[in-house]
Amino acid sequence: MVDIVTLGAVELRDAYRKGELSPVEVTEAVLARVDALEPTLRALYVYDPEGARAAARAAEQRWRAGRPLGPVDGIPLTLKENIATRATPVPLGTAATELVPAPADAPAAARLRESGGVVLGKTTMPDYGMLTSGLSSLHPCARNPWDPTRTPGGSSAGAAAAAAAGYGPLHVGTDIGGSIRLPAGWCGLVGLKPSFGRVPVHPPFPGRVAGPMTRDVADAALLMEVLARPDERDHLSLPPAELPWGSPELDVAGARIGLQLEPGEGLAVEPEIRAAVVEAARLLEKAGAVVEPVEPFVSREMLDGLDRFWRTRALVEVAALPAERRERILPYIAEWIRGAEGLSGVDVYRGFAQLDALSVAALAACRPFDFVLSPVCPVGPPPAEWASPTNDPARPFEHIVFTVPYNMSGQPAVSINCGYTADGLPIGLQIAGRRFDDVGVLRLAAAFEHLRPPPHPWPTYPPTRR
Repeated sequence: MVDIVTLGAVELRDAYRKGELSPVEVTEAVLARVDALEPTLRALYVYDPEGARAAARAAEQRWRAGRPLGPVDGIPLTLKENIATRATPVPLGTAATELVPAPADAPAAARLRESGGVVLGKTTMPDYGMLTSGLSSLHPCARNPWDPTRTPGGSSAGAAAAAAAGYGPLHVGTDIGGSIRLPAGWCGLVGLKPSFGRVPVHPPFPGRVAGPMTRDVADAALLMEVLARPDERDHLSLPPAELPWGSPELDVAGARIGLQLEPGEGLAVEPEIRAAVVEAARLLEKAGAVVEPVEPFVSREMLDGLDRFWRTRALVEVAALPAERRERILPYIAEWIRGAEGLSGVDVYRGFAQLDALSVAALAACRPFDFVLSPVCPVGPPPAEWASPTNDPARPFEHIVFTVPYNMSGQPAVSINCGYTADGLPIGLQIAGRRFDDVGVLRLAAAFEHLRPPPHPWPTYPPTRR
């Protein structure tokens, strides 16, 4: 017997169509998994089992009538906390936020409801989404299903934990510096950062995207079919386009692939992570791809400039809060924000200019290639209670050196599992593509999915400490 919670969204859709499974029995199986694991993983915010059951019953009737609403009708899913859902507060992971119900669904939530998705609840994030961790001043610390003593990553922390644990097959995260790809890499998932503007978001902000976090490439493509639909509230979004999200895997013969093993700054790449990425490149080369090295292109000035600008942005936003609410912010984040005090306008402008410098450097490095491979993160997941791999607010972004360039350049990039550490923890391979080639990135990821050795079984049920 196949455990229902291990089935992907594409498999569930096909089973619904054939009458082999119903959304109600699938949702009940997923809710049982959530109830068993959530006391350990703490992945969810506003968990809504009764709302999920009602949505599943409605989906079941539509499937019986042969009139599903869309590609994800009846499929259990979650949305990251910062993606607004009507009547639910959006605390942004911090106890400093006033809990005011959102007036409307954000674009991703609206599209998924229109398609009949069964929303289990929202997933947790750290304060203001500024940590690669599940540490939060509002929520209990989210944990990694592969080893609950480790972080799942962040800022899409709860989404990654939920996906790896089997809380349904579809999860939506957001990413402005690696917040989809980093936790996807540490949790063994497929995490796509789409091209900037491909998936409408509200409110829009340069570099910020929403995208899928799933267990396989086919499910990520299915979710993109819904998420990429237009929404006029995002004035920075790309023109609507009908893209072939379900395209077959790429024939890699002749593909020009760059291999970047050193970012130029930040944390050193751990040997077993480097070895796993090199082996991934070797598999693609053996299948006919032409693989060549990519030189480092991230400078200290770029990384520090980004830090100065983001600190100042946070300082301005937090300064508008009453003093009693500012005091509730996670101490690590509060200390990081204070680092912007005393910066001059010239300092901040020069920092902002580095966002463009990073974009130009990434595009130039990728120009000779169809795709570029790299580690998702130079290091493995630190302890769950750490705010980041350095756990030092003076050095907050040393680990995002492979991911953040593609937020600034707007290029699509996906994380996919390419191996495991000696401790059995997943290692993420990043595949970046040319601007707007989201479909191509997923097609290469699908090809690699079939070339790599069989992945380890998903985490045990219930999880055990290693």
